[in-house]
Amino acid sequence: MFAVVRTGGKQYRVAAGDKIAVEKLAGDAGDTIKLGDVLLAGDGDKLADAAKVVVSAEIIAQAKSEKVTVFKKRRRHNYRRKAGHRQQMTLLRIVQVGDTKAEKKAAPTTEAAPKTEAAPAAAASHEAERVEPAKGVDVKKETKAKKAAPVKDAAPSKPADEKAPAKKAPAKKPAAAKPAAKK
Repeated sequence: MFAVVRTGGKQYRVAAGDKIAVEKLAGDAGDTIKLGDVLLAGDGDKLADAAKVVVSAEIIAQAKSEKVTVFKKRRRHNYRRKAGHRQQMTLLRIVQVGDTKAEKKAAPTTEAAPKTEAAPAAAASHEAERVEPAKGVDVKKETKAKKAAPVKDAAPSKPADEKAPAKKAPAKKPAAAKPAAKK
């Protein structure tokens, strides 16, 4: 089921499980809110009564959007003003639209599976947990320390007499002789 909701003066088409970035809403990360201004609701080709549909969302984070540069100038008056602005926004995960809930992907059980298949199943569950933030959100990525590569032996050096001869500096050109002054 999908719905079109209005919040922050903008309209968003949402379904259960979607992630959207909206104008700042009150609440902390992890709080659940209800988006009450439902304009349209439907399931496939059929439209439902929008007044009866309630959209529930979970706040993922409170963040700032990309920086916008504000530059004012008046010609021929030496007037320039430059400022930046980052709009406050809230990242939402849509939990429920009407009576449809978002289903979380459960990690497959690996008890009966052999160990060779356990590693790809674990990787798949981590892929399901990955959450990508909205565009322009500052997020610090944690990186795992990589194991240092083994040091390779350097190439054997050539003896001094086998090395290529050093290049000579270019010869200076003689200055052109000045013509003799006439008396």
